[in-house]
Amino acid sequence: MNKRTNLSRGYAYALVSAGILATTAIFIRYLTQTYQLPALVLAFWRDGLVALTLLLILRWLKPNLLRIERRHLGYLVGYGFVLAIFNSSWTLSVAINGAALATVLVYCSAGFTALLGWWLLKERLDGIKLLAVAFSLGGCVLVADALNPSAWQTNLAGILTGVLSGLGYAVYTLMGRSASQRGLNPWTTLCYTFGFATLFLLVFNLLPGEFLPGAAVRIADLLWLGKSWVGWGILFMLAAGPTLVGFGMYNTSLIYLPSSVVNLIVTLEPVFTALLAFLLLGEMMTGMQILGGMVILAGVVLLRVGEGRVS
Repeated sequence: MNKRTNLSRGYAYALVSAGILATTAIFIRYLTQTYQLPALVLAFWRDGLVALTLLLILRWLKPNLLRIERRHLGYLVGYGFVLAIFNSSWTLSVAINGAALATVLVYCSAGFTALLGWWLLKERLDGIKLLAVAFSLGGCVLVADALNPSAWQTNLAGILTGVLSGLGYAVYTLMGRSASQRGLNPWTTLCYTFGFATLFLLVFNLLPGEFLPGAAVRIADLLWLGKSWVGWGILFMLAAGPTLVGFGMYNTSLIYLPSSVVNLIVTLEPVFTALLAFLLLGEMMTGMQILGGMVILAGVVLLRVGEGRVS
């Protein structure tokens, strides 16, 4: 398989990942608003359901993918911790800030990833990629209506969780790239990473004294949804759709593309989110949001042209 084919496959996986991940904020917003589900409790069940589902699927279809070498264990534990931090801060950011500001803050990860990838993984950081980063981040600001001062009326906790989610997403991306370089199968990585993240999130929720915002106050809070089968069903959809399939596609794309490229393509997520919100919730896109979508697409085109020159 030639390099151009690999690039095309990588872009396809990344674009599909962006479309599926676009439903994440909608599910999270619904669960936290309708059921007042604590953010870290939601993150715990989301990751746990993903890990359990993957474990059952892999054990049934490809049990050999559940075997890992001992030398990878510490890496996967660390990867799970990073995922737990990211999912906690992202879920909490959506609950505190709302979808617009949370989306802008988490997608500052594109800049973090490009710079960290250049520094730590020696990935190329040429002028085209820098320009694409600027287009991507600028487009996200417009799509999320962040130029509207009222969108920035938030507290310190909201800002900190948003920035932390962006940094966590960048580190998660880089570790995903490193996992593929280590020869780890993306589904193996996903299963173990979400499994370890679930354990860390359980610890986060059981810390005494309401140490973390959005965590369970009592052990019983872990069963917050009680007998609400609709709520549990939506939570499972969140795990099976944007989390399981979305992250799976995301990790697979990292096999074919540099982490900074994948992270830039996935910045199409707010565009898809706005479109889904219009179709499913009747939310109208403003002219500024449409302009932002066009700016993000321009960044992706720039990126594609730059990669084409390399190939």
